[in-house]
Amino acid sequence: MTLTDQFGRVGTDLRVSLTDRCNLRCTYCMPEEGLNWLPRSEHLTDDELVRVVGLFVAEGVTSVRLTGGEPLLRRGLPGVVRRLAGLAPRPELSLTTNGIGLDRLAAPLAQAGLDRVNVSLDAVDPQIYARLTRRDRFHDVERGLKAAADAGLLPVKVNAVATRDGEDPVRLLSWCLDRGYNLRFIEQMPLDAGHTWDRATMLTRDELLTTLGAAFELAPVEERGSAPAERFTVDGGPATVGIIASVTAPFCGSCDRVRLTADGQVRNCLFARDEDNLRDPLRAGASDGDLVDIIRATMWRKARGHGIGRPDFVQPDRPMSSIGG
Repeated sequence: MTLTDQFGRVGTDLRVSLTDRCNLRCTYCMPEEGLNWLPRSEHLTDDELVRVVGLFVAEGVTSVRLTGGEPLLRRGLPGVVRRLAGLAPRPELSLTTNGIGLDRLAAPLAQAGLDRVNVSLDAVDPQIYARLTRRDRFHDVERGLKAAADAGLLPVKVNAVATRDGEDPVRLLSWCLDRGYNLRFIEQMPLDAGHTWDRATMLTRDELLTTLGAAFELAPVEERGSAPAERFTVDGGPATVGIIASVTAPFCGSCDRVRLTADGQVRNCLFARDEDNLRDPLRAGASDGDLVDIIRATMWRKARGHGIGRPDFVQPDRPMSSIGG
């Protein structure tokens, strides 16, 4: 079976939030004091999570990305990864993390079956990093990146939200190139907890290309498929840089993603205004078939696009830390 929507797109990429908690307080994501976290009793248990992900895999999902919040805060994470790696057919397993604690967990996660990591890192100047995240943890992330590479979680990808008050894009790309990390810039999206997103504060795809193009020779990589990042070779390659232009050049027409929140809600779009509850029916004794019916119905209702920039666009109630990346 496949998870098809009314526009013919097929969901093969599942993003699974393991927790809404985070140990950073990024200025574009949440307030300094943090948020009201979900009670742990509302999170899917390990058994529940593995069962639900198994249903998605049986419906044609081939890639599972573990997210948060900060997924490294999930207790027993290597055990969860090991169980997901045991699903048949085995999905590709990746993890998006802020990198804090990755120096300790990279090797156990690789041994458990994790295939690769994406590390969120918006600045390589420690002072800019501390200002953006409200935490002085840059060198922890630096150690985590190295540990991921040493553990064979390759290619190591770095995700950077591009803002006008952030890191110099040229410096960030140079830093990643020197260390063999694959950098992808992300346009800042309206997913902050305070609903204060301002389009004027983000760096756009075109601005990034102009800035980077003044320092490097960039050439587009034609083959993209459903990947969110538009990639460019740097100085003739083989190194590349990616830009995820969700705001100014959305790729909704080829989107293959579906999301499962930490509290067991299935979402057909990052910007969806509604979601369907899997956790409560699961705990009430629903069969696998009952849960699959909910998943299929959610996917079928997926909108043609996220609608950012349209007069009727409304930011989702959940912030990014609660939805999952």
